[in-house]
Amino acid sequence: MTDRTDAQLQFTRDGDIAILTLDNPARLNPISHTLQNSLVQALADVAADTTIRALVLTGAGRAFCSGADLASGISTPDPQGRTPGNRAADTMHALTNKMVLDLRALPMPVVCAINGVAAGGGLGLALAGDVVLAARSAYFFLPFMAKLGIVPDVGSTWFYQRLLGGGRAAALTLLGDRLPAEKAAAWGLVWDCVDDADLMPQALATARKLATLPAHAALETRRAYDAAATNSLADQLAYEAERQRVLIDRPEFAEGVAAFLAKRPPNFAPRG
Repeated sequence: MTDRTDAQLQFTRDGDIAILTLDNPARLNPISHTLQNSLVQALADVAADTTIRALVLTGAGRAFCSGADLASGISTPDPQGRTPGNRAADTMHALTNKMVLDLRALPMPVVCAINGVAAGGGLGLALAGDVVLAARSAYFFLPFMAKLGIVPDVGSTWFYQRLLGGGRAAALTLLGDRLPAEKAAAWGLVWDCVDDADLMPQALATARKLATLPAHAALETRRAYDAAATNSLADQLAYEAERQRVLIDRPEFAEGVAAFLAKRPPNFAPRG
């Protein structure tokens, strides 16, 4: 893939690191229909490019993502005669949910660099990364219930519940309070909070470190912790044993053991 700008989305490369930047800063990078189509296509391109070993997702300007594009006319008459709710749900099933699932299914590690507000559905995108870094000025905000009388979406409930626990997730949803980046880091919502000027340098440094991992590291790690969230201890022990049955026979394990015995860093091959 080469550097390019799609509708409301920038794609750039830094060696084997891909950088996707939500690019509608004048409107705080809302989740428009246009952005969703561009992001789904870009994620497919990233997934197919075996020279990419890590991805950084961030936003342009002073926001990461302001959530749903409410100014796009959600209440205007629908050519198919659907209610606003039916039209929104249909779009979510067909496009919005795919965007999040595709991001979580990428074969390489994902770093989300939260440069400003992540509000509404933008919070789901912000938390979909494997490592989430937030600028000190950034904050997280779920206006759904307090301002609109609807539940959080784009995976926001899933991420908030898992990362914060039910009590904090429910309180933040009902109160509609902002969660500053420093408190988000203290509560374990994000990996770290850094000075604004250090956000992208730190995100790229983290991505470069992740790019040295075995090619299957991101997917195997996500799947293991997803399984752990619902498995009993006995079930998870069995899951771990079965994954080791497969992974110990892979060349990456042999390289890791050889590197350990030789007291050198492992050199894992890229995706082939």
